[in-house]
Amino acid sequence: MSTSSIRYINGTCALGELLLAFSDKGLCALLLGDDLASLEQDLARRFCGTLRRDEGLAPWLEQTLRHLDNPRMAFDLPLDLAGSTFQRQVWEALRQIPAGQTASYRDIARRLDQPHAFRAVANACGANPVAVIVPCHRVLRQDGGLGGYRWGLERKRQLLDREAQP
Repeated sequence: MSTSSIRYINGTCALGELLLAFSDKGLCALLLGDDLASLEQDLARRFCGTLRRDEGLAPWLEQTLRHLDNPRMAFDLPLDLAGSTFQRQVWEALRQIPAGQTASYRDIARRLDQPHAFRAVANACGANPVAVIVPCHRVLRQDGGLGGYRWGLERKRQLLDREAQP
């Protein structure tokens, strides 16, 4: 959890309620849920300091909503991802998985030259603060099952189904 001034904005998308949060360095959280109050509580747990709604972030919200509608579209907002070195390595590996493709937790561990760290990869996926942009939804169990998803398996299924379309 970091201490800083965090600005946020929320909106609604096909996946439910969406909350975007920005530090001075960039996007630090993209949270999905069923209601704004729960997302604001999650944001408060993640960040100490000042949290304030900022409607001036509307252009970035619009860009994010367009990206959610078309996951193959580039997303060029700067990211400010707080996590351990290993978590950040996992998140960067996830960003290399193209839309419409998947990998297993074990595949990601192997890419990081830590073939036995698949559980740690799963934990890093669960700690991902930026849903969809760091596409942890593209990571499946070794047997092809969905595994878990911090924002709900139905959302994971929706994301994968949407990305499977040409």
